[in-house]
Amino acid sequence: MTWLRWVVFALAALQGGYMLFDGVRALIVGDYVTPKGGPYAGQLGPWARLVGAIGLEPRSTIMKSIFVGYGAVWLLIVVAFAAALPWAWLAMLIAAVGSLWYLIPGTVISVVVIGLLLVPGVRPG
Repeated sequence: MTWLRWVVFALAALQGGYMLFDGVRALIVGDYVTPKGGPYAGQLGPWARLVGAIGLEPRSTIMKSIFVGYGAVWLLIVVAFAAALPWAWLAMLIAAVGSLWYLIPGTVISVVVIGLLLVPGVRPG
């Protein structure tokens, strides 16, 4: 695997792993990881406003489950990408585009992953 594919692998694993972790933690503990102090103590990131605007309560069980499901799917795609399965590149691209809503950290990671996926040597064929 080329070093650019390793970067894609690492960034996607980070994003999917964190979404899975945060969603599972929120289901078990009752809330996502949030700042403990300062002006943003207890507040969710900007993604919560976006999710709320489409009618989903960010701290609902449904949203927490979406985090778990999306994170798990991301990780499955990461494994398929590392194994160079034929469908994995497209699945990775779709997952990255689908994560653009996860404002700030997810958006930045997704934009980088999308850009790297389009580089020759990472892009199939």
